[in-house]
Amino acid sequence: MNVIRSQKAWLAPLLAGLAALALLLSGGLASASESDLVLPDLGSQSFGGVDGRTLLLGGIGVCALGFAFGIIIFSQLNKLPVHRAMREISELIYETCKTYLVTQFKFILLLEVLIGAVMVLYFGVLRHMEATKVVVILLASLVGIAGSCGVAWFGMRINTFANSRAAFASLKGKPFPTYAIPLKAGMSIGAVLISTELMLMLMILLFIPADYAGPCFIGFAIGESLGASALRIAGGIFTKIADIGSDLMKIVFNIKEDDARNPGVIADCTGDNAGDSVGPSADGFETYGVTGVALISFILLAVPDQAVQVQLLVWIFVMRIVMVLASIGSYLLNEAIAKASYADADKMNFEAPLTRLVWLTSIVSVALTYAVSAFMIPNLGGDTTLWWKLSSIITCGTLAGAIIPEMIKIFTSTESRHVREVVTASREGGASLNVLSGLTAGNFSAYWMGIVLVVLMGISYFFSAQGLGQLMIAESVFAFGLVAFGFLGMGPVTIAVDSYGPVTDNAQSVYELSLIENVPNIEAELKKDFGFTPNFEKAKHYLEENDGAGNTFKATAKPVLIGTAVVGATTLIFSIIVVLTNKLTINVDKLSLLHPPFLLGLVTGGAVIYWFTGASTQAVSTGAYRAVEFIKANIRLDGVEKASIADSKKVVEICTQYAQRGMFNIFLGVFFSTLAFACLEPFFFIGYLISIALFGLYQAIFMANAGGAWDNAKKLVEVELKEKGTPLHAATVVGDTVGDPFKDTSSVAMNPIIKFTTLFGLLAVELAIEIDRTTSLVLAAIFFVLSTVFVYRSFYSMRIRSGEKETSAAGVRATA
Repeated sequence: MNVIRSQKAWLAPLLAGLAALALLLSGGLASASESDLVLPDLGSQSFGGVDGRTLLLGGIGVCALGFAFGIIIFSQLNKLPVHRAMREISELIYETCKTYLVTQFKFILLLEVLIGAVMVLYFGVLRHMEATKVVVILLASLVGIAGSCGVAWFGMRINTFANSRAAFASLKGKPFPTYAIPLKAGMSIGAVLISTELMLMLMILLFIPADYAGPCFIGFAIGESLGASALRIAGGIFTKIADIGSDLMKIVFNIKEDDARNPGVIADCTGDNAGDSVGPSADGFETYGVTGVALISFILLAVPDQAVQVQLLVWIFVMRIVMVLASIGSYLLNEAIAKASYADADKMNFEAPLTRLVWLTSIVSVALTYAVSAFMIPNLGGDTTLWWKLSSIITCGTLAGAIIPEMIKIFTSTESRHVREVVTASREGGASLNVLSGLTAGNFSAYWMGIVLVVLMGISYFFSAQGLGQLMIAESVFAFGLVAFGFLGMGPVTIAVDSYGPVTDNAQSVYELSLIENVPNIEAELKKDFGFTPNFEKAKHYLEENDGAGNTFKATAKPVLIGTAVVGATTLIFSIIVVLTNKLTINVDKLSLLHPPFLLGLVTGGAVIYWFTGASTQAVSTGAYRAVEFIKANIRLDGVEKASIADSKKVVEICTQYAQRGMFNIFLGVFFSTLAFACLEPFFFIGYLISIALFGLYQAIFMANAGGAWDNAKKLVEVELKEKGTPLHAATVVGDTVGDPFKDTSSVAMNPIIKFTTLFGLLAVELAIEIDRTTSLVLAAIFFVLSTVFVYRSFYSMRIRSGEKETSAAGVRATA
């Protein structure tokens, strides 16, 4: 907590914000009824002779099996052979990751104080709930935080097992183990993550009293969104500070990738886990949960018939349970096919079995969607055709989970014409044309991705108009929520291919840092202890080539999560609209460009997205400057084999401190902006939420895919062209460092930020409309001023100051 102790400047605006929140207590809150989110009796409907409650209790057992599957894989990976030199490096990475995570968990609990204050005001004061219920809702938010943080820890731990095992397996001179181990680790994370999320939601659904299970879902979703937002933002800043600091040394000192003498490499490996494992694990957990909460909220608010509510609620949860089984079964089948094809091969296309896994899971999921729906809801509200229409809507999302990765590969794969264009431009035009070509790829990708989403959502809209309106209001919004649901239908596999990347990246680093080739009598030792003779050249080639596949599939998973955030946010925004319009009976005309506050909200949302992009990039830029400054002053290339542990830890400290500072300023800027705009005018706030979703979607896709193109252009030069150390390589390294905060900081953090703002806004706007107009405007002004304080700090207290020399940990702490 050194940063918290040393950085006092944020305490004044933070305390002022808490004081303003307290003013809500004396703001003339009108009396209000209990929350509308009251769950119906799930046991009141039968599905094939089994009541809904019993069916969902069985679902908890299925989740337990999925969780056990992930733990068994974890145990198998831990038992795989590994040389001590590689194990020591992976354990050092784990220890630095652990220190980083503990620090972040403390920050998250501090932020929970702010969120908890708002929830106490909303549920305790506005909704007049008894103290016991409010405590339970707060506990639900803590469970959400614990879930996000827990799966993040698990993902980090298993990846640091898998990286050294994959590096060691490559020494046998066969490519298949280099592929199989990272995917096995990813599948373990995916199975544990989704099973845990689903189990927690089922427990709230089944064991929390119906009159406040709905509010508990909101609290749970806000908690997991808070955890994911903080870990995504901080992890993205950390990893790119370390990555840039490490990569630039290749140009400055003309040293190889992951040179053990570079004190930035350990920080880079830590960052691979902090940004590409911890962040995505928490993000995936939160995405899966928030999408479910959005659908639950919609069903309870928009469907008047309780029998239909029960049918829909049980149906969506059973569908999720079935998809866990579909993902695990598809993985096992695909692994058997891959093993038969590549187990003894000397060459393999690492992307091919990953692509097949995604498509296989998608096809199996689609088939099960129709089969399960035909069994469960053959007659929904008196309509015998809705089962296949709803299945078709979900299928739009499930197919998107396979189509979107194929679209992204067009712009980011090592086989992509866009990536090869970046390399071609760099050969004659250097870093300048490299950057311009990457920007072009990102812009084109945003266009095509937008068209794909519009087509799929348009199809879902068509099906929603075929009778669904008889059961609910705003049936198209429900259809869009189901598309997001379908995006995540094969959640374990989506998480698995995303988690593949950080393991392949770390495996390459572990190989170099272990100096395995320099261990005395290593060949004889490996032959004696492990029964094989190593092939070092093939091992290095396979690890580098597989890292390219990892880069590609990291890139393909990001737009799926981003798209889910935006489509799912549509459903959450509708929940706010229902409150403001009394179920679309009043003030509907204010949801129009003819209502000036709504239009102004649309304009404001774009401004906030661009500030967020700049603030997160600024934190990376300043942190990387300090890291590069320290590394250049302390790197030793003569007479040593490895950088000192002390120097490596100092680089990790720099990354951690700037990640914390950046995350804290950004999060509080978002927090107070949400309160300010909710208090200003409710329909202004609706426009604001719509705007950040749409601006965020295209900004995130553009940045993620431009970064992916730059990343794999560098990989193409290193692996296929074998031109390391050349001017062409230097140009692509520069492009990659520009792309680093694009793809792994700003773009990926849009997802949890959009969902947190929308979820938290649901409470904030209901608080705001219950106080008198004058008080509301005063609070809006106070919160806006507070938000601008943190917006100001996100640049002016983070900017790079020329002439400062901070080459020690003490110097870093002094400026933090």
